[in-house]
Amino acid sequence: QVQLVESGGGLVQAGGSLRLSCAASGMLFSSFTMRWYRQAPGKQRELVATITSGGSTNYADSVKGRFTISRDNAKKMVYLEIKSLKLEDTAVYYCNANLLSGKGTLVTVSS
Repeated sequence: QVQLVESGGGLVQAGGSLRLSCAASGMLFSSFTMRWYRQAPGKQRELVATITSGGSTNYADSVKGRFTISRDNAKKMVYLEIKSLKLEDTAVYYCNANLLSGKGTLVTVSS
């Protein structure tokens, strides 16, 4: 079964850090470009980070310098390190590969 499962979200104070994880199964993971999206309450889904099969990365301007995407092809995992969390980072974070997304993991940033 092809699926993506996110984990690592939670309640964090502003200024803190988190690492989100996404486990892939049932797919040739190493060949896929992987993406992290987020959707804040009442807002559209936003692409925040991309990592290609070759390891090239790209970030939304709103998260550059604070978010780091990485992957471990042997473990079929993709990660999103988030530093210096802001209130506006509160959202459900989704892992994505082409048309497939997981169910998301909720990140809530408190003041």
